[in-house]
Amino acid sequence: MAGPTNSRYREIFAAWGANAGAFWAEAAKAIDWFKPPRNIFDAGAGVFGRWFPDATCNTCYNAVDRHVLAGHGARTALIYDSPLAGTKRKLSYATLLDEVVALAAILRDFGVAKGDRVVIYMPMVPEAIVAMLACARLGAIHSVVFGGFAARELATRLDDCRPKLVLAASCGLEPSRIVAYKPLLDGAIALAKHKPEACLILQRPELAAELVPGRDHDWGALRDKVLAAGRMVDCVELAATDPLYILYTSGTTGVPKGVVRDNGGHMVALVWSMRYLYDIQPGEVFWAASDIGWVVGHSYIVYGPLLHGATTIVYEGKPVGTPDAGAFWRVIAEHGVAALFTAPTAFRAIKKEDPKGALLAQYDLSRFRILFLAGERADPDTVRWAESILARPVIDHWWQTETGWCIVGNPMGLGPLPVKHGSPTVAMPGYDIAVLDEAGQPAAPGTMGSIAIKLPLPPGALPTLWENDQRFRDSYLTQFPGYYATSDAGHVDEDGYLFIMGRTDDIINVAGHRLSTGGMEEVLSSHGDVAECAVIGIADALKGEVPCGFIVLKSGVERPARDIEAEIVQLVREHIGPVAAFRQVFTVPRLPKTRSGKILRGTMKKIADGESYAAPATIDDPAVLDEIGAVLRAAKPA
Repeated sequence: MAGPTNSRYREIFAAWGANAGAFWAEAAKAIDWFKPPRNIFDAGAGVFGRWFPDATCNTCYNAVDRHVLAGHGARTALIYDSPLAGTKRKLSYATLLDEVVALAAILRDFGVAKGDRVVIYMPMVPEAIVAMLACARLGAIHSVVFGGFAARELATRLDDCRPKLVLAASCGLEPSRIVAYKPLLDGAIALAKHKPEACLILQRPELAAELVPGRDHDWGALRDKVLAAGRMVDCVELAATDPLYILYTSGTTGVPKGVVRDNGGHMVALVWSMRYLYDIQPGEVFWAASDIGWVVGHSYIVYGPLLHGATTIVYEGKPVGTPDAGAFWRVIAEHGVAALFTAPTAFRAIKKEDPKGALLAQYDLSRFRILFLAGERADPDTVRWAESILARPVIDHWWQTETGWCIVGNPMGLGPLPVKHGSPTVAMPGYDIAVLDEAGQPAAPGTMGSIAIKLPLPPGALPTLWENDQRFRDSYLTQFPGYYATSDAGHVDEDGYLFIMGRTDDIINVAGHRLSTGGMEEVLSSHGDVAECAVIGIADALKGEVPCGFIVLKSGVERPARDIEAEIVQLVREHIGPVAAFRQVFTVPRLPKTRSGKILRGTMKKIADGESYAAPATIDDPAVLDEIGAVLRAAKPA
């Protein structure tokens, strides 16, 4: 391991490697079970095996009830902070329990029971978290769809999971507009073959929705009646292997893949991670600046913090523009945040608007300890910038929707390991990682390859896709038999640190040389005038593919863009070499991204290659694609 360290990581990882069953049996003691597990792993069950197959439990009980019963009902469970609505609100664990029980009673009145599906189409408001927990209480399987998703995309999810009920809000809020959800929901139901039996609509004061008689019901009015009646709904006893939720992720065929998460393994993994990866103690404030529509929101806005007895923040705002690039510092200072988890994109946006971190000086961050980054590759320049202005550890880590929690990270609760910029550090217990060449053989240290995880996957990872074991096998398990293929590419160094260089699709072949666009992006982002960047491979008749760079400049840069572009071409030549054939770089006002901040490199490549494309359903602003196309067309010789 690089450099001296007092971390217990080696000891803990070795203990898992020596006896995985004993390791996870010990971790499972952090959960309250109706029936504790005796059989820790059944290798013959499911697609690759199932964790805790003989145990029974309830996720809502562990996330809410047990804290109240232990005397922590007055502890703050949830802080709602919405600069867009101009609203702040705190819910104690006791209040959260009351709200969850009330909604569970309403759901039960509509016939929702164990195994039924419920779609949640909500913005970042406390009721969205209440909805997830109420479903978990009853054993219903929730499927959260990002609020504001297009009607057709919502319809495909309705048809796939066939919900009994939809819970939605009348609208969502953006910095410059109100997004009406109800017309999108109505459009989705009209398109879908499966029709939900009813919809509960949360009427927000910013925009009321017109309710369809007989189908739509006023959530708030029903809530008030149930609370006044003081009705009780107990937690349903579930098998640890019963599904907790379905979360859809994009599929290569255009049909979304329904990632399934079970109850037992999910709880065990998340509580372990809150303590040993994020180094959070019960009662501390943990903020995952994401959205409940994404896996980060599921794992670390809702379930992880609440299962651990911490305080979570539900933030309805942006890193910049609500009102400025000091928004994150304001939330951290005001609510005493101990650790922030966000995407590198958020920090690149802050760096673009406030490159010297001047706004930070206005806030007291004395209780803030650690910044965690994930979601996209954390380029070294952004990490160094964050380290310099925060004077605190900045910890990259890597995981996926499918795994539900960290694959590779720096376990701060075991004692930090030395940071290597560009690497999310080392494998967490549960993950036996290999870097494989195209023949499925282990690649030498420092050699680029496909990253795979030896089966079985650990607790918390998906056991399958919703009602489609074969698609699960075809998508993840057939490329490298005995392994889960992550579709990410990278290499491992001599210390066992993993470097994720991009999706396997982002490894481009330039005249027979396999080159990483992530490595080139590192060089681009190191330029002092660049706020963020992307590199794609575009078709070339001679070389097969050649790289093309796109840069967004920091605010206040007044130098000619063409001078900066020329310097960047030279930088790539110096750091990677002429073999990269890097000659094209374009300055653009912004990059196309998903709502979670991931850059849409695949769509950019289609535009550059002149292929037909559709704006992805997850895109934040489709107009950016036209801007990219205009830049590329202007650059082509007449």
